Amino acid sequence: MSSDDEANEEVSRTLDEAFQLHMVTWNVATAEPPEDVISLLQLDVQPPTDLYVIGLQEVNAAPVRFFSDLLVEDSWSHVFMNTLAPRGFVKVTSIRMQGLLLLLFAKQIHLPYIRNIQTTYTRTGIFGYWGNKGGVSVRFSFYGHMVCFLNCHLAAHMNYALQRVDEFEYILETQDFDISDTPHVLDHKVVFCFGDLNFRIADHGLHFLRSSINSGRLNLLWNKDQLIMMKKNEPFLQEFEEGSLNFKPTYKFDRNSDTYDTSGKKRKPAWTDRILWRIKPKAPPSEDDDEKASTSSDDGLDEYPLLVTQDKYTSDMSYGVSDHKPVIATFSLELRKFFDTALVHISPEGVWSADQNALLNYTIQEDFMSSTWDWIGLYKVGFKSASDYETFVWVREAELPEINEVIQISMDKDEIPLLGGQYLLGYYSTNMQSIVGLSADFQVSVPLKHQLLYFILSVPF
Repeated sequence: MSSDDEANEEVSRTLDEAFQLHMVTWNVATAEPPEDVISLLQLDVQPPTDLYVIGLQEVNAAPVRFFSDLLVEDSWSHVFMNTLAPRGFVKVTSIRMQGLLLLLFAKQIHLPYIRNIQTTYTRTGIFGYWGNKGGVSVRFSFYGHMVCFLNCHLAAHMNYALQRVDEFEYILETQDFDISDTPHVLDHKVVFCFGDLNFRIADHGLHFLRSSINSGRLNLLWNKDQLIMMKKNEPFLQEFEEGSLNFKPTYKFDRNSDTYDTSGKKRKPAWTDRILWRIKPKAPPSEDDDEKASTSSDDGLDEYPLLVTQDKYTSDMSYGVSDHKPVIATFSLELRKFFDTALVHISPEGVWSADQNALLNYTIQEDFMSSTWDWIGLYKVGFKSASDYETFVWVREAELPEINEVIQISMDKDEIPLLGGQYLLGYYSTNMQSIVGLSADFQVSVPLKHQLLYFILSVPF
């Protein structure tokens, strides 16, 4: 066992819990989504996933379609939401820039511990004015650990390897966030960069490429992969890790087939679609630091460590709607939590039904930047996103409550669902752009007069 492995094993013994991250990158080439994405999301694997991060490129971005997607969810978001919501996943946030789309889903139980969500984008295509190329990102705090996901689509064609590196570095340097301790992408404890990075396999001819792929000798191609080659000369790329390319190149295929390009262009196969990650390096000790300080590191990495292990890096050849195949990576995030208490405790009071106004209680458990624009939503179990509420009420409109002060709010009976069912309450923080408190599931009863009506209608005549 190497010294690094021994160090990681020692860190792992001190960690609270391991969370499973499932990532997908896919250039969908303007296609509509397949009906079934269960294989893509590997929903039946163990251990179950905690976070899904899905980055798509070349989502249909025709002007009419793009502006309609600003008003309603795009078809790709719909298929993922409809698949994941019944399994207890909620869309935390998303960002779209032309054909680039980034989606973040989390198991419902984790929502109060995903905070300070911000998104941003960078255009690099057509002189930086048109978003057909560039990057979109989302950053957030996960149990207090700062993480960032960056979905990129870089310049195409064999001869633009240096331009791709320049674009990647430009995106990393120029994206910023309104967060004092992590204003830039590389300030985060963990960064995942992925997408259609468009790096090709240099020098080798088409016949050699295809024969190496068909014979399973993929290792013969690695030393001519442009990204692997560029990492040898670019210090910022050397900070990123990537799993072995033990899957077939994911570009370019005839649609609805496993056959590489048979068109007149006969594009060479390439690993254009990649998933990289970077752990923030420890800050070197300064000359003035004493011995104790020199053994610590930035951002509490010693006291609150985070260990990232890639469990899988592969592609799914079963999908053929695009000329690219999707790439999947799964990770274990072992960490010690900075906190494990929700900012807000919330609960229903008494029996809820449309017969009478309903009562709920909430308590601010820790100080945070609350607002009179915060609201509490009534969600049906299996809800898709923070905006997928049945109804909502604003929090107290006068002054903000004190910590541990119990606030009671009434919800109008006319807003309570008549059909009843299983529901929960969620406190949404406008400033933090996230749900910071969830109640336990509870029953909303069907009003007595409606129960009688249902009984009468069900009696055969």
